[in-house]
Amino acid sequence: MPPASSGASATHAVAARKPSSPEATDTRLNPGGPGYRRMSFALFLAGVATFALLYSTQALLPLVSADFGVSASAASWTVSGATGALALCVLPLSALSERFGRRTVMTASLSVAVAVGLLVPFAPSLGALIALRALQGAALAGLPASAMAYLAEEVRPKALVAAIGLFVAGNSIGGMSGRVITGWVAQEWGWRAAVGTIGVIAVACAVAFRLLLPQPRHFSPGSLRPRVLARTVRGHLSNPLLCRLYVIGALFMTVFGAVYTVIGYRLTAAPFSLPQGIIGSIFLVYLVGTVSSAAAGKLVARLGRRGALYLAVGTTASGLLLSLGDSIAMVLVGLVLITAGFFAGHAVASSSVSHTATHGRAQASALYQSVYYIGSSVGGTLGAVAFHAGGWAGTVALGLVAVLGVVSVTLWGSHAARVQHRQTLVAAH
Repeated sequence: MPPASSGASATHAVAARKPSSPEATDTRLNPGGPGYRRMSFALFLAGVATFALLYSTQALLPLVSADFGVSASAASWTVSGATGALALCVLPLSALSERFGRRTVMTASLSVAVAVGLLVPFAPSLGALIALRALQGAALAGLPASAMAYLAEEVRPKALVAAIGLFVAGNSIGGMSGRVITGWVAQEWGWRAAVGTIGVIAVACAVAFRLLLPQPRHFSPGSLRPRVLARTVRGHLSNPLLCRLYVIGALFMTVFGAVYTVIGYRLTAAPFSLPQGIIGSIFLVYLVGTVSSAAAGKLVARLGRRGALYLAVGTTASGLLLSLGDSIAMVLVGLVLITAGFFAGHAVASSSVSHTATHGRAQASALYQSVYYIGSSVGGTLGAVAFHAGGWAGTVALGLVAVLGVVSVTLWGSHAARVQHRQTLVAAH
């Protein structure tokens, strides 16, 4: 009979031979693990720079209109031109990230964008300003989709929604700080000094981003062959769930682009007649978006993806209706709800894209970003047209139509999921 010590040794030997759990062998980044904080802060700063640059003229549109003697719809192209160029260029630049790496493409994109940002204050005409802004948007196109793909590859799946929520939170901080800073600087020294200040801040963010972002450990270079890229894109566009998420992102951004393109014109007119600095400070409501986007992971865990989207939709619609009031308090509460609903919906939809795509993640995210910024361009332009035709009520009506579209697409997705579930049960029997 073997001694007890031998049995214990055998037990330990068997335990030693047992394979480690998948989480123990997963080398991807996880909250609390080494490198996660550096990665999160680096991409947070990238998000700050992206939105601060992309929307640097949005709060200044009344001043741009006055300086160049143009209408609101004409001045709105300084925003729509940038977002439209980003939408057109995001897919080809995401393909470059598949070949040369996410970190490399993000660094190059941010570098070019901040360089152009330092030239924007010297634009001699509206046409030149729009051209520079379009170039800036095209340069920034390499960042959003590459960042989403980087996170999908380098972060553990359970932490992905939270990580993307932090990146989106950086977007909200960038959008807020850019508008607040430009508002007060423009009130004292004009819109040119304001956009120049944003350019300098973006330079600092770009340098810190490059120094902090960890080298990717799970990136595998892909092909740049057009046929391979086209096949990947066709595969994503043939996925009904991805297509629904793309449409949802575009519709949410249509609301957001319309509201924040026009709000400056509304608040400078009666009955508010606010100065530019105060109007810029209105964008402090973006802090609400920082909280709601960062909380998207918890919302999905508690309510599911569709439940979180319905909550975001209801919040956005309530904000639109409240903003119709003639008191500044009602307008502010309305903007808070619109911002919270938009950022929560965007974080849920964008993280769902990264989770759903099993290959060509950069292209999947690029398609989302493309239609998302098309929604921004369409929303900004149509929002200005609606405001010119029917005042703020016209802009709100446009937003409610887009919100109704999100509800319709989400309900369609729920119906399709039930049909597929029934078909699976029938096939199993």
